[in-house]
Amino acid sequence: MNKQKYDVTRDPVCLMTINPRHAEAMTEYKGQAYYFCSEGCRQKFLSHPDIFIDKAPGMRLTVGVMGSASGEFAADIKVLVYALGQDIADRGFVLITGACPGLPYECARGTRSKGGLSMGISPALSLDEHVHKYSSPADVFDVIIYTGSGLMGREVINIRSSDMVVIVGGSSGTLGEFAIAYDEGKIIGVLEGSGGITTQLPQLVTSFGKNTGAQVIYESDPHLLISKLAEAYTAHHYKHPSCFCDGTHASVG
Repeated sequence: MNKQKYDVTRDPVCLMTINPRHAEAMTEYKGQAYYFCSEGCRQKFLSHPDIFIDKAPGMRLTVGVMGSASGEFAADIKVLVYALGQDIADRGFVLITGACPGLPYECARGTRSKGGLSMGISPALSLDEHVHKYSSPADVFDVIIYTGSGLMGREVINIRSSDMVVIVGGSSGTLGEFAIAYDEGKIIGVLEGSGGITTQLPQLVTSFGKNTGAQVIYESDPHLLISKLAEAYTAHHYKHPSCFCDGTHASVG
């Protein structure tokens, strides 16, 4: 039985079928990703994007925010993470969190305040279990995905569903999420000043002694952090998905 093949995406200018990791160029416009067969098509798009955006609709980019779900947080850290959520919404990106309390919840609140799209990846089987067994919030999410995988099981889903990952505060659980993101070659932002493991990550990364293709960006300003992540992702990191269907690796941009 022959399987039907689907186009991955199309260049919105020339309408050529494009495999994103083989695209010659990429850009992000209002939170959505567009891929191009050449830099020329990209420049045409950027000069008049409204002409082309409906010809080959882009897919919304996702930012996964992972961090401390419990403990006491200083007021300035909560403000910092809330602003991060606002900046994610302002860029038109989709926020992904573990649908948990703590700092990820503050980030989701910030995204909600700006009318952004927020998705929670729950460890629970249902809303009832999410609220009562895991004592987790449900009031700031547009969508909650119930994985039934438990707290650690859903970590892989969080990371693999995120185009970009941001670490805020955190302890051993967040360190596990960072390790998954690093080993799978993700682009990772670390919000400096948010406490927790963020102060220790530079030394930890140095001690790893291996190149996984991951890129780690450290920044204390939420707005600049999201801008730097988006710039790096659209410049070259879009060619680094977590896995490759044909067993080959994309060229490094």
